[in-house]
Amino acid sequence: MNTNESGGLRERKKVATRESLSAAALRLALEHGPENVRVDDIAEAAGVSPRTYNNYFSSREQAIVAAIAAERALRVGAALRARPADEPLAEAVIEAVVEQYGAGSEPTGDALMLITSTPGLRAEFVDTVAGIEQPLAAAIAARTGSDDELGIAVLAAAVSAAARVAVARWVRPAQDTQPMGLVVVSSRPLADLLREALAHLTPALTFPTR
Repeated sequence: MNTNESGGLRERKKVATRESLSAAALRLALEHGPENVRVDDIAEAAGVSPRTYNNYFSSREQAIVAAIAAERALRVGAALRARPADEPLAEAVIEAVVEQYGAGSEPTGDALMLITSTPGLRAEFVDTVAGIEQPLAAAIAARTGSDDELGIAVLAAAVSAAARVAVARWVRPAQDTQPMGLVVVSSRPLADLLREALAHLTPALTFPTR
């Protein structure tokens, strides 16, 4: 086996281990409630040691949400690269983000109930949106051909922030006038909230190509 094959195999094993851990975390959380799931339980269910678990996740909330978020943040860059080359950057960015987080890609059913009813999971789910920043910056640079690293970094950070606001508003704590502990999922589709939030960045996303 050559070096490339060996490296590829190791990478596939890492991905498989991460997916196994996150799947076990979500299953245990659904069965017993997230507050009753320990790191040791997740590791045992995935057939690895707690030490191995700690190489992939820093908390049980992170592991549970990883199974729901399904690495969407990392796929935003690929989604942007796949958009038509003649599509305006603003439209391409918005559609790439919506493709990964809205329009049928948002969590539903038991997974959605789990997120909305658990503050720690809700916060972790919203925080995952920040992960789009670096992949998005790389994809914007490739798409525009620009070498303005600062400008691209600012745009990607702005998109990440706007998307995070939209997701946070989609799943948020109830107002004081509602029963204690109730969590509201917006009656508006997440895709609509994302498009509205990101539309505010359209002037900035009219980014010059080289």
